[in-house]
Amino acid sequence: MTPRLSRRRFALASVAAILAPAFVRSARADEPMRLRLSLDTAPSHLRNVSMKDYLGKVEAASNGKIKTEIFESGQLYPDLEVGKALIQGQVEMAAPGSWTITGIVSDADCFQLPVLYGQPIDLIHRVIDGKPGQYLNAQIQQKLRSHVLGPYLDLGFQNWYSANKPIAGLADLKGMKIRNSGGAGQAWRARFLGAIPNTTAWPNVPLALSQGTFDGLVSSNESLVSAKLWDSGVKFALEDHQFIAEYIPLLSQVFWDKLSPDQQKMMTDVWAQNVPTYRANMAAAQTKARATLEAHGIKFSDPTPEQSAAERKRMVAEQDQMAKEIKVSPEMVKLIMAEASSGS
Repeated sequence: MTPRLSRRRFALASVAAILAPAFVRSARADEPMRLRLSLDTAPSHLRNVSMKDYLGKVEAASNGKIKTEIFESGQLYPDLEVGKALIQGQVEMAAPGSWTITGIVSDADCFQLPVLYGQPIDLIHRVIDGKPGQYLNAQIQQKLRSHVLGPYLDLGFQNWYSANKPIAGLADLKGMKIRNSGGAGQAWRARFLGAIPNTTAWPNVPLALSQGTFDGLVSSNESLVSAKLWDSGVKFALEDHQFIAEYIPLLSQVFWDKLSPDQQKMMTDVWAQNVPTYRANMAAAQTKARATLEAHGIKFSDPTPEQSAAERKRMVAEQDQMAKEIKVSPEMVKLIMAEASSGS
C-alpha cells in the first residue's frame, strides 16, 4: 500500500467519523414520535372507540410524524395508576376518569358535590368547560405534569346497580356494600345513604361482583353493557344520575414539550373539532345501553325530578362539611356554586 493511498483512506475514515453523529441525529429526527395511549376499558367501550378515532386522525394530520399505539383493558395501567405513570413519563397519553386522579388532584372530586346531584348535562358542561374546569386544569398541569388536551369526554351519568336486592329508591341502599370507581366523594355519598363503600378497579369488577365481593356498584349503563355485567349477576338499577363521569384527555408534559408548536396546535384542534361528536355518541350510547340492559332482564327504577331535587337539597345541607372531608377547595366550591346559580 502506498503512503498516499494510506493517507487518503485515513482522511476518508476521519471524515466519516466526524459526520457519523450528524447522520445518526438526522435519522433519529426522521423517526416518528411514539404516542402510547393507556386505557383500562375494553375495546368495545365508547371511550376506546372515541380515542382510537382521535389517534387515527392525529396520525393522518401529522403526516406520519406521530405514531400512535393504543393499549386497552388495562394492558399498561389501570386508570387508578395511570396518573403516576403520566407524572413519571412512563406513558405519553391517557384519558382517566376524573375520580381516579383525586388522590393527586383532590379538586377532581368536585363532580361529587351535592349541588351537582341529578343535574342536567347542560349545567355540567358549563362547569367543566367554564371557570371551574379551567381552575381544575391548572392544578392537573402542575400536579400530574400533564397537558389537558381540551374539553372533557363524557362517560355519562352514573347510577346505582344491584345484584340481588331491588333498589327503587336511595333508602334501599342502606346496608349494601357498593363498589365505586374511586375518589372520596363517591365513598361519602354511599356512607351518607347508609351503604358501605368499596373501591375496585374496573377490570376486576366482573369477577368480584360474581363472587359477591360487593352487593352492587356505581357505574353507567354503557359501562355495564361493555362488560356484560348481567353475566356477573346485575339484576336491578336505580337511574338517579347522581353524577356525570368525565374522562380527562391528558398528554404527559414530557411528550407535549417534544412537539412543535404546529403539532401542538394540530392535536388541540383535532380534539376540539371532534369532541362534540364524541360527547353526542356517548350520550346516545347510554340511552341505547339502557335498552340492552333491560333486554337482559335488568329492572330499572327512575326517581322523579321532584324526588331528585329533594335528595339534592338533603345532601347540599352537608355540602360544606363534605367538601372539607373530600378535600375539594373552597374556591372550587365557590366556582361551581356560581355556575349552578346562573342556571337556576
